[in-house]
Amino acid sequence: MMTKGKPTVLIVGAGLGGLMLGALLEKIDIPYVIFERTSSIKSLGSAISIGSPLLALFQQLGIYDELVRLGLRYTAIAAHKENLEPYPLQDFTPLEEMYIPVALQTGYAQYIIARPILYDLLQRQIPEHKILLKKRILTISEEDDKVTIQAADNTAYEGDLLVGADGAYSAVRQRLYEKLKVKGLLPKVDDEELPFNCTCLVGQTTYMDPEEFPVLKNPCSQVLTVRGIELPYTWLVFTTAQNTCCWMIIHHLTKTTNKAAMEQRFRNNDNSEWGPHAAKQMCDETRHLQTPVKVGDKYMTLGDFYDRTPQELISKVMLEEKVFETWYHGRTVLLGDGAVAAMHDALALTNLLYALPNRTASDIEQLLSEYQEERRPKALATYKNSRMLSHVLRKDTVGIIARLVSTNMPTWLWRIFLAKAFGNRPQAGFMEKVEARGTAPANVSNSMDKARAVFEERKRAAAQAV
Repeated sequence: MMTKGKPTVLIVGAGLGGLMLGALLEKIDIPYVIFERTSSIKSLGSAISIGSPLLALFQQLGIYDELVRLGLRYTAIAAHKENLEPYPLQDFTPLEEMYIPVALQTGYAQYIIARPILYDLLQRQIPEHKILLKKRILTISEEDDKVTIQAADNTAYEGDLLVGADGAYSAVRQRLYEKLKVKGLLPKVDDEELPFNCTCLVGQTTYMDPEEFPVLKNPCSQVLTVRGIELPYTWLVFTTAQNTCCWMIIHHLTKTTNKAAMEQRFRNNDNSEWGPHAAKQMCDETRHLQTPVKVGDKYMTLGDFYDRTPQELISKVMLEEKVFETWYHGRTVLLGDGAVAAMHDALALTNLLYALPNRTASDIEQLLSEYQEERRPKALATYKNSRMLSHVLRKDTVGIIARLVSTNMPTWLWRIFLAKAFGNRPQAGFMEKVEARGTAPANVSNSMDKARAVFEERKRAAAQAV
């Protein structure tokens, strides 16, 4: 295989990270194929918040205006107790008075968009023939100058780089870690099961008439949460631009567990903990819980939303929390899990691929080393922030203290926290730069700077050649 020219990228998984990677590679004509194990890309899930960390990149991709049209701006998150008594505005998340200065600093608003709508938007940036369905990857083999994957249908594909974008229980990660373990190269922590202490039920209703449900008439998305005090649940409702409601209910487990342990409990039962029966069972257990959405003089229950949601769009998932130490080996690399983080990983990887001098094993190794060095600390910081914010949901003394602190945190301190959180506004260095918005500077990154330097040099060379 020649070492000059553009690398061929094999992407396993058509989630948000895989689709973003494909959309970015499409912009710079790097050959790629996306392999998806399912027979169709059916996006499940609830709503997702999109703001300054992604919107500059969306501008570069030419999809910002469509995102704004498909999403619904929000300026508040209203938190409630079980009896629907509101918490003070500053309890969970800083609201109107704090979002305004953050928008001034970043130059972007925050939008709620249904996850399936976002999937569709990204998928439309990729030619249909570059996404291959029903491709369950069984084996991965590497030589010095290529990586080869074999699917369950006995087809094989080779390229210069294999990207595992197939989620928390990645088949690519599993195959990679199996090989590293045999060689004695896998850190012990990476061989441990993914821990979680929450399970989550998610879905999205069909169209709801705003005349019947006045909450949908609000020009801003209504983000309504209820935190259980006596009950081990937190539940949320989001209104969307499509006049639907996305919903989510989180079950806080009494102790941390993992998928293997949960499945062991159900091994002798025909009903899987993660199958349709489990989702229905959780619906049945929680359908009586009231939400802050009012129709007439009555509050809607979660059951009212379940009944307006197609059964095939309801899913039960685990909320895993772990940052792996090993992100790559040889010509195989992993994207992180989580929507925004996975898309940022895809961007960093594409920036580095754009600046890749050659396709030799040593060049690929250097690229992947730089990728992990840049992205793993950010993933670790996100993990720690998530853990810190999740303390307000705990039922013990730590939770009481966290709620006390968050309830009484002054506005100026929230602003500092948010400004730091939204400083991460990366761009593609290989496309024309989007002019900075807001008053606060965006963070810089090695991958973006490397791609920008190559991009500007190529522009100068092209101008001189005319």
